[in-house]
Amino acid sequence: MMFEPDKLYTKNDIYEILSVPIEKQKGAWDTGYREYEGNIYIFANVGIPGRTGSDYNNLWDGDLFHWEAKTNSNINQPLIRKMIADNPSYDIHLFTRTDNSLPFTYEGSVTAKEFSETIPVKITWSFKVASTAANIQEPSVLYEGEKYQVVLNKYERNPLARRLCVEHYGYSCLICNFNFYDTYGEFGKDFIHVHHVIPISEIGEKYQIDSIKDLIPLCPNCHSMIHRKKEPLSVPELKSILKKK
Repeated sequence: MMFEPDKLYTKNDIYEILSVPIEKQKGAWDTGYREYEGNIYIFANVGIPGRTGSDYNNLWDGDLFHWEAKTNSNINQPLIRKMIADNPSYDIHLFTRTDNSLPFTYEGSVTAKEFSETIPVKITWSFKVASTAANIQEPSVLYEGEKYQVVLNKYERNPLARRLCVEHYGYSCLICNFNFYDTYGEFGKDFIHVHHVIPISEIGEKYQIDSIKDLIPLCPNCHSMIHRKKEPLSVPELKSILKKK
């Protein structure tokens, strides 16, 4: 994959990765979306006005991203038609940012889940590959080599909330202080799990998340230990176990 989800990219980074000639840079790339070499690239501001001062109602709803096209966009424009096509053979890459002075974060390859024939056009994007974990309820009896049904309960996670959490706490585990960058160098940079203090599966409904109070960064080991039993441990409980050891 050319771009890594959750990684930051400047426009110059993107030009270099895609080998965009100088004469094709700027301009169309700065309008918010464009087609290049058969794929589509969307650059969306979240919670801030765009480069031209237009304020778009872009927002996350779990793993869904609600997005507005350019102010005068309509459903009959060729590029919009390509965006909402069923089963497109090309990729649509989504980049977002919450500050005009920052690079864009690559969210992933998306597909249009819903759209409205308004001016501007509004599209709800979903990820081509689910970016969230699922809780799996397995049958009580398993047979090797035989098909069986697995029931999935999928609980959405908001990628912006995760990003705000690590911006506040950093990338060190809040239980054991392990930091991937300190151990693995550049290869481990910006890697950490984010733990929901109250599991989403227990809430069972959409709720307003506080990225500081409801989320904390944990290393995979501590995260696994917290969820080792059906009833998750609290952070103080796991810290106590680690301290005794």
